[in-house]
Amino acid sequence: MNNYLKKAPYLLFLLVIPFLAVIYHLLNNHPTKAMDISTGFDQSIPFLPVFIIPYILWYGYIFCYLIYFCFKDTVVYLKTLMLIVVAEIICFVIYFYFQTTVPRPALTGDSLLIDLVKWIYTKDRPYNCFPSIHVLTTFTVMLASLHIQKKHLINTVCIHISGTLIIISTLFVKQHVIFDMIGSMFLVTFLYGFTFELLSFRLNERSENLYQKSNHP
Repeated sequence: MNNYLKKAPYLLFLLVIPFLAVIYHLLNNHPTKAMDISTGFDQSIPFLPVFIIPYILWYGYIFCYLIYFCFKDTVVYLKTLMLIVVAEIICFVIYFYFQTTVPRPALTGDSLLIDLVKWIYTKDRPYNCFPSIHVLTTFTVMLASLHIQKKHLINTVCIHISGTLIIISTLFVKQHVIFDMIGSMFLVTFLYGFTFELLSFRLNERSENLYQKSNHP
């Protein structure tokens, strides 16, 4: 219990996420001339309203797993949050100078799923698309989870299956196109190399040097 209480204050860093959401909202509501970068492949992807469920579950997915990371391995949690912040800032710069849009289908019918899609379409205008924040944050959590030790098998499967469904949901509900997805995954992979691999290598190297100095008079 004491260990959890010591780690709890680190959850305050999650307050950066609502701050980033405000910036996203400002860019989303004041778009510059937007470009359509959809391809023939995107046009062949069917609109499937059922995928609005994993798309919406993204909100809980990100917060729940960041909280889980915080208590399971605080270092991984901080690195994950840092990667998300840096990646989103890069996205905001791209949105400001290179705004893209996604063609949305005409919504017909009066089902719950269609109503949920309409709600998302109302809240999130079809801008700020490349790279996709949904894909970016989800893929970050999926990669970061590889550094969490002693996870239960069910937890591991849940992270990756849920994450995969969230990522592909962005295509099936026509919130993003394939280039948005690829751009996000490329950006995350690039930053992941610095945050989780290079940074860890330098920290381990510094610790080893300090250890050697302490053992040599």
